[in-house]
Amino acid sequence: MSLFGNKESVKGKKSLVIYFSRADENYAVGNIDKGNTEVIAEYIQELTGADLFKVEPLKPYSPSYKVCCDEALEEKRQNARPELKRYLEDISDYEVIYIGSPIYWGTMPMCMFTQLEKLDFTGKMVKVFTTHEGSGLGSVVTDVRKICKGANVLDSLAIQGSLVYRSKGKVEDWIN
Repeated sequence: MSLFGNKESVKGKKSLVIYFSRADENYAVGNIDKGNTEVIAEYIQELTGADLFKVEPLKPYSPSYKVCCDEALEEKRQNARPELKRYLEDISDYEVIYIGSPIYWGTMPMCMFTQLEKLDFTGKMVKVFTTHEGSGLGSVVTDVRKICKGANVLDSLAIQGSLVYRSKGKVEDWIN
């Protein structure tokens, strides 16, 4: 199996998108009202009928891009598990789980680790997507494989954040 997983069909299966997204000041496009990852999550919802669960840290990241980067780096250095506003407790009703986040310092923000480590992925099909401005998938697929024990991690998708509003067709191709 390649690093990007296999192409098992997910069409017609009950699906959930677990994602983190941040609006505010953005590296490539200035201030945004909706985070890039949220745009992709909503495309997935529209195309598949998936339920959405947005991971939200209890202490939000700074709206300043540079300060947010500093906060994310410190969390990564500490291998932190930031507390969340709410937790998803059970995914047993779902067959396909989409996991999405921006790339922060080569991987997902640590709040995603907080949430994903609380769930049982045994027997689930998992599809990973990221938004980035040059990092691609980073180590997210490798990290998800470690966290989501027992899951079948399928093909993954990386979308350049500044192109999210022109990427619906790419997302649809990936789903199909």
